[in-house]
Amino acid sequence: MKKILYVYVKGGAPLETAFPRLAACGELHVLALSPLPEAAKASWEPCCTSITVHPGGLTPGEPVVEAIMAHAREIGADALFTLSEFAVLAVANAADRLGLAGAGPGIRAARDKRLMRQAWQAAGVPIPRFRRVDSAADLRGALAALTPPLLLKPAWGAGSVAQLVLTSQDQVADAWAEIEQALERGGQVGMNELFEQNTDGDRLVEEIMDGTTEGWYSEDGYGDYLSVEGIVAKGIYHPLAITAKLPTVPPYIEVASTSPCVLPESLQRRIEDVSRRAVDALGLDTCGTHTELKLRADGSLVVIEVGARFGGLLTTRQVEIAFELDPIGMLIREQLGEEVSYPQAMLVEGGRAAASVAVVPAAADGTPWKTQPLWDPEQVDWSRLLSPGSTVEAVPAFMLPTGTQVPRFDPSGGSRNWLGVFLLTAYDAPTLLRDCRAILDGMETALVAGCQVVALTTEGDEVGLEDGVE
Repeated sequence: MKKILYVYVKGGAPLETAFPRLAACGELHVLALSPLPEAAKASWEPCCTSITVHPGGLTPGEPVVEAIMAHAREIGADALFTLSEFAVLAVANAADRLGLAGAGPGIRAARDKRLMRQAWQAAGVPIPRFRRVDSAADLRGALAALTPPLLLKPAWGAGSVAQLVLTSQDQVADAWAEIEQALERGGQVGMNELFEQNTDGDRLVEEIMDGTTEGWYSEDGYGDYLSVEGIVAKGIYHPLAITAKLPTVPPYIEVASTSPCVLPESLQRRIEDVSRRAVDALGLDTCGTHTELKLRADGSLVVIEVGARFGGLLTTRQVEIAFELDPIGMLIREQLGEEVSYPQAMLVEGGRAAASVAVVPAAADGTPWKTQPLWDPEQVDWSRLLSPGSTVEAVPAFMLPTGTQVPRFDPSGGSRNWLGVFLLTAYDAPTLLRDCRAILDGMETALVAGCQVVALTTEGDEVGLEDGVE
């Protein structure tokens, strides 16, 4: 049986999703470069032939690649695999040196958002205007040269962490200090690049393009951006399906994605074409892809980002439920040299609808919760939130510990605001959309019911309340 080495770092699909699909294709060995989650351990641990937890102390860069290569040689790995944005560069470098299938040299442009945009600019891919910024002075210059509002973001970031909106020069000093703090907080929870060193100072700023769903969706409630999930196999891009999104919680915190996309096929094909141009421009070899695009009023599109890995959270499960495709299994079989049957064109019609929903302590419009209840989803009366026939499944890997007091909303915290992630399924896409909104806007009330809470006064003082909110 062929041997698969999975390099674990925080991020990507939950292990209880990934490991059974990998183990179905070969002998699964795990090298953990960060602590493995205890959540759902009974589900994912039996899939593993071996688990090695690295003692730590690795300096980003060559030591990480050498550790991966040494373990791969020790077990005789036939393929290297990871789902974490922070590990893709190190794993690709290790695979290349071992002569195994991987993302190839193009991975660097897919990881560094500055190089990514330069590659797209050269290839004529539609993108917002942008500038590299290495200092507060650079940021002031960018504000003068570009058209605000601008989005300041780390070049090596993920999960919307440390992203800030700027509209004037007055914000520069505070914004530069805030992004430093946000990156430090992200590093404390393992959101660090593993190969490239000293990345926190690498940043860019780009124009925030006006987006709209007008002329695209006939239904209200969807966001003005979406993603295309795909696989690059030996340099050939295979788009699989579009994942629709609900509007982000301000400033830009993703909270829900849905499958299948309800756009007309003609519009989905337009999106497929732009996604292909964006992925092809990066020169990737063999990897999963997650392409984010923004919808515009004139029927045009701009590309936001491409990840050389599958979308996080439950994206692959959504594709599996809606389209009966197993992206993780398809990619690992490709890496193992097996024949894989790809759709001749991107799939546009699915069956049952599925969504990933990330609850944050704010309503869908960005209004922070007025209370800080205890987090206990098991006490929620889901029948009052969901439609008949819909299902909801908590994802242990992305759950705040039960009984924890809900923290206050942090606009610059990105995915660190997530209290819990749920897999939601429904009979069809309209029902799914309705249920997603019901959860996002109704979770505070559902948690508060019958629980001791901490209400926040308008001055920010905490007042203990019982049995509801006054």
